[in-house]
Amino acid sequence: MGKHLPDFAEPRWFVCHTKPRCEKKFDDLMQREGFAHYLPLVQSVRRYGTQKKTFTKPLFPGYVFTRIEPERKTRVYQQDLIVRALPVENEPVFLRQMEEVKTICSSGLEAAVHPLMKKGRHVRVVGGPLHGLEGYVDDPVNPQGIVVSVDVLQQGLLVRLPLDCLQLLP
Repeated sequence: MGKHLPDFAEPRWFVCHTKPRCEKKFDDLMQREGFAHYLPLVQSVRRYGTQKKTFTKPLFPGYVFTRIEPERKTRVYQQDLIVRALPVENEPVFLRQMEEVKTICSSGLEAAVHPLMKKGRHVRVVGGPLHGLEGYVDDPVNPQGIVVSVDVLQQGLLVRLPLDCLQLLP
């Protein structure tokens, strides 16, 4: 039998979790290495007294998406900029969603990350007078706040809160 050449796996998309504030450095590294990659950026405006500054920031802080051959995966760790690289499980869905993200980012419209809330999801209040209180999401389609249980009465209290005051609990 003749020698069999090793099969090199097709490039795969990975979600690269970067170290804090290393997204742009990692994006530059992927550019230099020649890997397909995507770092969604959005415009942010900050006001400092009477001055206004505009800058770009990552839409998903701490994440860059890159497409690499599995045998070259070690190249993403060469500058100690990332914590881990996780393979994307469903690439067709991922690619469609990334196209949607690109469309949103290029639209000029304001966009912000928002947790996916499901009815009954356990949450903790992280701001305001109810800080530390725990409850459950009432209705993610038309969110009105959280429901706090009073088990002994088999009742719940609906408290209206903005969703950005809630932290998802495991």
